[in-house]
This record gives sequence, structure tokens and C-alpha cells, in this order.
Amino acid sequence: MLLTGGYVLTMDRDIGDIPVGDVLIADGTVIAVGRDLGVSDAHVIDVSGSIVLPGFVDTHRHTWETAIRGSGPDATLDDYNTDVIGTFAPIYRPEDVYASNLGGAIECLNAGITTLVDWSHINHTPDYPDAAIQGLRDAGIRARYAYGPSPRMDYWFNSSLRMPEQDVRRVREAYFSSGQGLLTMGLATRGPRFSVDEVVLADWKLARDLDLPITCHVGHGRYGGRFAMVENLDRLGLLGPDITYVHACLLADEEWRLVRDSGGTVSIAPQVEMQMGHGHPPLRRCLAEGVRPSLSIGVVSSVPGDMFTQMRAIFGTEREAVNLAALRDRQKVQEPMLTARQVLEVATIEGAHVAGLGDWTGSLTPGKRADVIVIDASAPNLAPLHDPVAAVVLGADVSNVSTVVVDGVLKKSYGKLVRPFDGTRRLLEDSRDYLLSQSGAARSDSRLGAPGCDFGRVWWTPVAAKPSANF
Repeated sequence: MLLTGGYVLTMDRDIGDIPVGDVLIADGTVIAVGRDLGVSDAHVIDVSGSIVLPGFVDTHRHTWETAIRGSGPDATLDDYNTDVIGTFAPIYRPEDVYASNLGGAIECLNAGITTLVDWSHINHTPDYPDAAIQGLRDAGIRARYAYGPSPRMDYWFNSSLRMPEQDVRRVREAYFSSGQGLLTMGLATRGPRFSVDEVVLADWKLARDLDLPITCHVGHGRYGGRFAMVENLDRLGLLGPDITYVHACLLADEEWRLVRDSGGTVSIAPQVEMQMGHGHPPLRRCLAEGVRPSLSIGVVSSVPGDMFTQMRAIFGTEREAVNLAALRDRQKVQEPMLTARQVLEVATIEGAHVAGLGDWTGSLTPGKRADVIVIDASAPNLAPLHDPVAAVVLGADVSNVSTVVVDGVLKKSYGKLVRPFDGTRRLLEDSRDYLLSQSGAARSDSRLGAPGCDFGRVWWTPVAAKPSANF
């Protein structure tokens, strides 16, 4: 496959940008990038007037929530814990997880996200991880499946319940024994204060025994700062370069030093963090401290599932913070401002590093796997093209993603998904209808509302969490 004539943003600093360039793909690998590669025996795709770049990387998404997309637009973090974790999660079936992971991964592909870290904390029984992994596999996305705990409340408040070690080992052996391919595995852990020290030590040992990277929520919401999770991980001797800290909005100065010195990385979900009350998205702090950051979506129950939203959210909020400080001091801006190229790096090559897949994807470097997207710059919202980086970060949207290639395989072509979406949509609608019927919600005029609820929006009557086996 030869993508020819596009403005190529390789995101490889040694290669740079190629204003009119070609990308040659064979056997799932980027073979060459450059001008006029002169290949005649390839499937040629003319991408003149378009921008070619590596696929986006989403380093933290609770993909299982796709079936309840947009159900909590006005939710705070506390509302989310009640309405999603406390109400919907207990009644999810494995088939709902399958539909959500399949639909969520296809959503990613449609939006140019070619790599996903699936933070899967919906594992009531062994059937749930099996369903989640099958959904990712059937979508054909590159993903790191991060096996998480049950969403039951007794797993999340100073819990003495351990991760189901036997099942984690089963999943590792059954699906990820090679450690290669489109799907790889991680461990989504709770950490200090969400679980007792003995459980934290056991979870970290399990991950490292199985050579699984760790992803953990820290420093967010009303309890985030008080938990001092990074300091507690240091107290337990558990810090290391294999940990991704999700959100990290409220870390103390010493905790930033600990993350940096241990080689840890950070996943920032800016729209969720600002919208739901996690804290200020810490991209500038990551850059200032020398900590490698990435971007993620978090939950589509409240925010859009595309990377364009996240790039604009972080670009606007971080520049606003600098501008506001200058306005307060009645001075010109002194601090370096975040640039559009920095944001694009965080959404691509830095994201691949944080996901532990930097040797495989994140840039159009010969020898890496061919995860490539094409943005149509001739569209009304992008033409005429001046700066391709600005066009992607500040101008483009999902409608501009014309071509998506994962591991050398076309997933979207001429603006249309190669795999028809109708069947997946029906699966998602069936799950939605089941979950609503079981959640106690009932239609009332233009909303799903609990009695006395006057929000004019989707709302629920919480139901008691159904117990599930501590397998």
C-alpha cells in the first residue's frame, strides 16, 4: 500500500515533516517515508490535499461504558460513582461488555484512534474479561487490555479484597502469552487507600510477576489529594517506570518528583477532568517536571470519544491558565505557552510511549507497525491549508478522518468504515434497552427521570448493587 502526495507529519523528530510525501506499507509495517518513492507494484491511494500522520493513542478509556454513552452529561464525579458505578455497573452482563468494547473500539477507529488502553473495571466473573477481549479483537484495533477489578463498592473503599489472581493468570496465558500482536495486556489497579497495603502489595507483585504494565488512578476528585497515593506507593517500595498514573491532577510537589525520578508516566483526560471535577489537567506540570504525558478520553458516558476534543480541551485550558496568571499580574505572558505541536506529540508518539507501545507505533518511522490516519484537508472546515499541525489540533473533527490503517489493514476508506456498523449499533441499542429496563429508569416526557427530578435530562433511580462472586 502506498499513500502518496499527502502532507506527512511523521512525528519522528529525526525524519520531520514531508510537505508532499509518500508512505509505503507492506506486511503491516511502515517500509519507507519520503518524496517520490517510485513504487509501482503497490495498492496506491492518492492522498493529495490531505494530512498523513500516525494514529492517535488513547491511554485510558473505560470502554465498557459505550452502551450508556451520553447518559450523564451533567454528572460530577460523585454523580458518576452513584449513577454509573453504583447503578449500571452491577447489572452489566458479559454481552453488554462485548457490545460496548466492540462499539467503543470501532468508534475509536472511526475517529482516527488506532491504539487504545482499555481500563476494564467491570470484571464481575471470568466471563467479563473474555467478552471484553473478544470485542477488542473483533474490532481489529491495537489495544492494551488492562484487566481491572470489579466495580463493586467493596473493592474501592480501603478494600481488603484482592484482584482475582487465578483469573488474571488465566487471561494472561489464554490471550497474551506471546506479549505481541494487536492485543497486549496490562493490569488496572486500585492503589493505596482504595485498598489496604496488603492488597496493594499483592496486586503490584502479581503485575510484575506476569510482566504486566500497571495503570492506576491517582490524585483526582475530593479525596485525591488526601490519599497521597504516590507517596504511599513510595512508602511501600512500589514505584517504577512500569506505572501510568491516570489524572494526577492533585499531586503534591514531592509526588511529582517521585513520579519523575521513578520513570512513571501520566494519562490526562482533560475534558472529563474539567467537566466532572477531577482537578486541573496537569499537562504543563508534566512538561515542567520532565514526566512524559499522554491524552485519554476516560468515559463516554459524559464526554465525546474522539481525540480532537481532548487536544482542544488541553490546549485551551493550559493556555488559559498562563494567560490568566499574566492578566492577574497585569503583565505580558512570561511563561512558555503550550504549542499545537506539543499537543499533537502528546496525542501520538508520547501516547504510544505511555501505553508501553512506543517501539511499535506512535510515529511513521520505518520499521514500526503501520498505524496511519489520513485527514482530508480539502474539507470546508480545513481549507485552505496553512499549518497542518494547527489543522489537526485546532480545526479537524471526526468527519475529516478519511482513511485509517491499523497494522497495515484498512479500517476506514474514503470516509467510511470498512466494517459495516449497523450490526454493532443494534447490539449497543439492545444493551442500552436492557440496562435501562433493569436500572429502574422510566421514560417521562423528554427525560428518564426519578420522581421529583427536575433536570430535564437523563437521570436514574439508583438500585441496590447485585452481589457477585469474589472469584
